[in-house]
Amino acid sequence: MAHPTTKDLLQEAVDHLPTDASVEDAMERLLFLAKIERGKADRKADRLVEHDEVRRRLAL
Repeated sequence: MAHPTTKDLLQEAVDHLPTDASVEDAMERLLFLAKIERGKADRKADRLVEHDEVRRRLAL
């Protein structure tokens, strides 16, 4: 399956918004989806920090 384009993700987000959604609702949803895509890209590029390492760095 091909990786969805940004336009595909936008269209899907708009299609799943309730009819009474505000512009702010749409913006919030798009920002959420953008953060998910950024996280996927970070994982693919091996730019993640393991939970134990985060705790060590924060001295928790």
